[in-house]
Amino acid sequence: MRVMALVKRILRQLVRDKRTIGLLIFAPILVLTMLYFVFNGNDYIPKIGFVDVPEMITAQIDTDGAEVTTFKSETEAMEKLNSQELDGYLKFEGNNPSIVLEGSDPSITGATMKWLQNALPKPPQAVELPELQIDYLHGSSDMGQFDYFGPVLLGFFVFFFVFLIAGVSFLRERTTGTLERLLASSLRKWEIIAGYVIGFGLFTMIQSTIITAYAIFVLDMVMEGAFIYVLLIILILALTALTLGILLSSFAHNELQMMQFIPIVVVPQVFFSGLFNLETVAEWLSWISYLTPLYYAAEALRDVMVRGAGWEAIYPNVLVLLAFCLLFIAINILVLRKYRKI
Repeated sequence: MRVMALVKRILRQLVRDKRTIGLLIFAPILVLTMLYFVFNGNDYIPKIGFVDVPEMITAQIDTDGAEVTTFKSETEAMEKLNSQELDGYLKFEGNNPSIVLEGSDPSITGATMKWLQNALPKPPQAVELPELQIDYLHGSSDMGQFDYFGPVLLGFFVFFFVFLIAGVSFLRERTTGTLERLLASSLRKWEIIAGYVIGFGLFTMIQSTIITAYAIFVLDMVMEGAFIYVLLIILILALTALTLGILLSSFAHNELQMMQFIPIVVVPQVFFSGLFNLETVAEWLSWISYLTPLYYAAEALRDVMVRGAGWEAIYPNVLVLLAFCLLFIAINILVLRKYRKI
């Protein structure tokens, strides 16, 4: 009887907590649906350029399964390759063929090479071709999956742990009455938010610096650009996670409810951060990536770490991250009104 009484009490608590019931049902459905669309997407179609390819060879190449563009000069093809509008281009110098690959994504490089091996004519049915020379704009043949996915994972782990720690810590400030005492003082709402952001932010800076340095200098994660840019991106991403965590903690009554935001807010960002190729995902679903801070951080980190880009290439993504951070700060200030009316 005592066991049944305890069971009834737990069931009553769950029934009253509509958010927990929704999480138990809705979150697994959401994650499974995303996995379905990600893994059942279309096959990747390589984007190939032809530069000075003899007509005799072009006529024998099967262009099915790729987007083929012909260029009049290698300079034009290189510009498209550098802007990631091409995955590689085929060129001939005399009778010697060579392929220049963008190279930053091993999976795309593999798909491009597989298409070329199947599409190029083979002897004796066709003209015999010399051995294909392969050059890389970024990366090399030794570049592995960890080198490409590493920047995304680095950004994700910083975002996840900062979000979690900030949310739970701010929740405790509220549930223990500390926030109410601050609101009863002469401090303005923006001063309270600024104090929390700076206070947590100092710890976040130390944490982000250690994690970034460890990934690059100990795990030997690929690093083509300047370390200072990587650190800048990680710090802004951490501040974005910090302000988002503080914001969502305002809608939670305990640590369990704070955890419930993880599968709704954090997990979807993994699918749309670039960990999976968004070009193979349905167009009606891929737009979600533009609403996630981690997408912009991952793009900027890859530009610096894998492609060796400088400020001129990463500043648009950095500005978007800053905009997310400022937006969350502004909403935080507005949300405080429900604790203290003016």
